Amino acid sequence: MLEVRNITKVFNRGTINEKVALCDVSFKLKKGEFVTLIGSNGSGKSTLLNCIAGVFQVDSGSIIIDGIDITKLCEYKRASMISRVFQDPMMGTASDMEIEENLALALRRGKRRGLRWGINNDEREYYKKLLKRLGLGLENRISAKVGLLSGGERQAITLLMAIIKKPKLLLLDEHAAALDPGTAKKVMDLTDRIVMENNLTTLMVTHNMRDAIKHGNRLMMMYEGKVILDIKDEEKKKLTVEDLINRFESVSGEEFADDRALLS
Repeated sequence: MLEVRNITKVFNRGTINEKVALCDVSFKLKKGEFVTLIGSNGSGKSTLLNCIAGVFQVDSGSIIIDGIDITKLCEYKRASMISRVFQDPMMGTASDMEIEENLALALRRGKRRGLRWGINNDEREYYKKLLKRLGLGLENRISAKVGLLSGGERQAITLLMAIIKKPKLLLLDEHAAALDPGTAKKVMDLTDRIVMENNLTTLMVTHNMRDAIKHGNRLMMMYEGKVILDIKDEEKKKLTVEDLINRFESVSGEEFADDRALLS
């Protein structure tokens, strides 16, 4: 479903501030794979997501989704194939609009807009059905302004908006990092359920080693713009935080020193 071929991204090329953010990165994701992506600050995780989403254009290499080369497509043209959930719960929704209005915006993504009445009764019932599956009672607050919801509730709405059109690829950019531990666990459990039920191809960036090991069926670790570890299936199930640190240090030749990842 996703193929990344030898992509490179350099910032401030030819200056004293030159930074090689991605260096000849290649990997493939099969349909339905849930990959967690971890690495220390500056390893290239967020740059990789931004390149796939179209925020940054790559300097070389190619990005292919479901057989379509999207390397040169701008960000908004990739939106029909890619959905993204950000770390900040405020970024994925319109706070001054109601829950049902936010869902309607997501459902109409990529469609022509007319002057018909916005949301009919059948559509409203569909939204209530979707919200009920979240288990947060939001189906009874469908006309509430999203800005009045808690961070966890808002992130749950953002997840629902991201998958309502069944994207070919779901990108999760540390989407539970800004939440308190209890709420973050609920959002991660909800993420697992949504990804599994919809068989979504998913790439999730996280700083939390335990989350990277617990969630998904594949783990990739980045270091200095390269993927240095790719651990799958049964091998991943047996992985511990200590194992992951040891393997990182063995491959990179460096001590893993990201306090945020170690203390998460």
